[in-house]
Amino acid sequence: MKLRTSRLLRELNAGANPCTLKLNLNDPRIIELAGLAGAAAVWLCNEHVPNDWTNVEHQVRAAKLYDMDTIVRVSKGSYSEYVKPFELDATAIMVPHVTTAEEARKIVEMTRFQPMGRRPIDGGNIDGAFCQIPMVDYLKHGNTEKLLILQIESPEALANVEEIAAVPGFDVLLFGPGDFSHLIGKAGQVGDAEVVAARKRVAEAARKNGKHLMIPGMVAPRSELEAEGWRIFNLGADVLSLGAAFNKLVSDYTGSAAAVPAAVYNSKS
Repeated sequence: MKLRTSRLLRELNAGANPCTLKLNLNDPRIIELAGLAGAAAVWLCNEHVPNDWTNVEHQVRAAKLYDMDTIVRVSKGSYSEYVKPFELDATAIMVPHVTTAEEARKIVEMTRFQPMGRRPIDGGNIDGAFCQIPMVDYLKHGNTEKLLILQIESPEALANVEEIAAVPGFDVLLFGPGDFSHLIGKAGQVGDAEVVAARKRVAEAARKNGKHLMIPGMVAPRSELEAEGWRIFNLGADVLSLGAAFNKLVSDYTGSAAAVPAAVYNSKS
């Protein structure tokens, strides 16, 4: 029996820059639409969006129908919050608001098996083929095909980003321009010079320490972001696309101006 490998890692290792879509709506059929569009991964959110574990498992299952990875942004909490998405066979977890290297080391310890960490072993879920694969294969797969994504999105985290990036055992840094701009008193100003400088500092720290880079929206021209080293691009969110489409339908009918949803997930430079 062969466990599924990460599409994000396959594309990154092949030199491609994969794209993702962020989904706030919980219907697995939305996942299938993302798969039909050709996205490499979907980004689910347990930080801000109400969802339950059974439905997350259905969403992960729908993604795998299209060979898509699933990234679950976890709630800040105990190791169970971090490990359970992996046991549902999500490819990656994204941990919001990581602030210190010590916190990064603790996340690695909770979510990686030996010798990298101290993740509790079960194997009786789909990520371990319900105990139908050798333990050694399960542990190796958990350490090599499951991704850890840490979010840098505050001035405090930026001050420590070089130390955070140097922590071994995680794969990706994501810069959050929405929260960062908010916390410096410039909410939503993702093109502000201070925000751009922070973005570039995160990129430099990641590159120097061999970590991949993910950006939550097209906050600058693609060529500019790629030159900085960003390689995983989130292109938008379901609620924004649906909101824009609904607004246009109604405005075309009524003859009024259509409101454009605003968020960093679809920002233009």
